[in-house]
Amino acid sequence: MRKLITFDDDTLGRLTQLGRDRGTTMQQLADEAFADLLQKHGVPTDLDDALRRSVNEVGQSTSDRKTTRRRNNTPATRKRPHAKRAAKRSVHRG
Repeated sequence: MRKLITFDDDTLGRLTQLGRDRGTTMQQLADEAFADLLQKHGVPTDLDDALRRSVNEVGQSTSDRKTTRRRNNTPATRKRPHAKRAAKRSVHRG
């Protein structure tokens, strides 16, 4: 995809000089700048980064689940059926 970006003359001159000093093209400078911007805001820059983050998030949520206690399923804590439903069941069974 091709997009146009405009720079003021001073910025364009500095970027051109930076590219010459580093031996890179304007495209390479732009790629590096946008990758840094995405990283700063926590957006994955490529598929490997997205997968790595996804695995880390799944690992964290799994470890969080392991530390939570399960509710004790004793007769006192179990949910009781609704009274009308229980009455209907007893009538139909009998």
